[in-house]
Amino acid sequence: MNGTNGLNGDDKMAKKIKKLLVRQNFSIKDAMRQMDKNGEKILFVVNGKRELLGSVTDGDIRRWILSNGNLRDNVDQIYNRKPRFVKTDYDVKDVKKLMLKERIEQIPVIDEESQLRNVLLWEDVFSDQIAKKRGIHLPVLIMAGGRGTRLDPFTKILPKPLIPINGEAIIKIIMDKFASYGIDKFFVSINHKSHMIRAYFNEINPPYVIKYVTETKELGTAGCLGILRGKVKQSLMVTNCDIIIDHDYAEIVDFHEKNECDLTIVGSMRHYTIPYGICEITNGGSLKNLQEKPEYDFLINTGMYVLRSNVLRLIPKDRLFHMTELIRAAQRAGLKVQVFPIRARSWVDVGEWEEYRKAVKDLGE
Repeated sequence: MNGTNGLNGDDKMAKKIKKLLVRQNFSIKDAMRQMDKNGEKILFVVNGKRELLGSVTDGDIRRWILSNGNLRDNVDQIYNRKPRFVKTDYDVKDVKKLMLKERIEQIPVIDEESQLRNVLLWEDVFSDQIAKKRGIHLPVLIMAGGRGTRLDPFTKILPKPLIPINGEAIIKIIMDKFASYGIDKFFVSINHKSHMIRAYFNEINPPYVIKYVTETKELGTAGCLGILRGKVKQSLMVTNCDIIIDHDYAEIVDFHEKNECDLTIVGSMRHYTIPYGICEITNGGSLKNLQEKPEYDFLINTGMYVLRSNVLRLIPKDRLFHMTELIRAAQRAGLKVQVFPIRARSWVDVGEWEEYRKAVKDLGE
């Protein structure tokens, strides 16, 4: 089969192509917004004749952020000028080999004049099979001992990890995501309504092993990690039980290991606009500057981490200790603490009512 009579769904793809295209003068911030809107991890840079000039990925944007680049700069600063592509007479077998070898999820199709004619998506090319994800060989701790007061009145009855999203408990959704990377053993820290959490897993009998880390009292968001001191010899993935991260977990672990990090924080880009004019004053009330509806960009701590076992030694025994304190302690100790940025749409904080409703809607779709 080749590109002239090949994959089905060309009409559907034609509607999507426009959402994947940007010009060189697009700002990096606008490119991020477009990625979040269309749910893809790549955009293709074209000129006025729709000739393919290059590609910009979420990885390109991540590296720009980590180098302290300005998000208001144009994608011209970061896009790849030698993107992978195929011609209109492509063979699907060759496309599959290229996607698997380069781990590419979208490949543009161009004609003899370099005009972009189509974009082949992973789910279309591999519609006849499920491609296996890269495995992760690290233990995972899910912090599930909190009271979840932000989700009252649900959590007056149910523990936060068992709050349902479209018929599935939040904690099971999180664990199933990890399980898709081959992880079949979990540590779960429990305290509040712990008997209900145990009963839930006993009832559903999941296809993975769960070892409970029982807190006899509230130890905070990092105190429970101290219980694992001496039990974990390698790096460890840690996540709150009320967040859903839609990103390649293997890529996060690769970043942690290649950069020889002691502690990696998964951070999500967030854009905020103040819907008012901001007055800057001086000399007892004289107006210095008036800024109309200023915009700000932040990297938010999502609540997912990768950390080496040596970090556990910094946690005091049997007392309240939070992740913010652990991060500061690691910095004071001279350990390497870095941030792995992900897109705004890749993180949902289910512990907030507004975000919970959004998660119900998005996961339902």
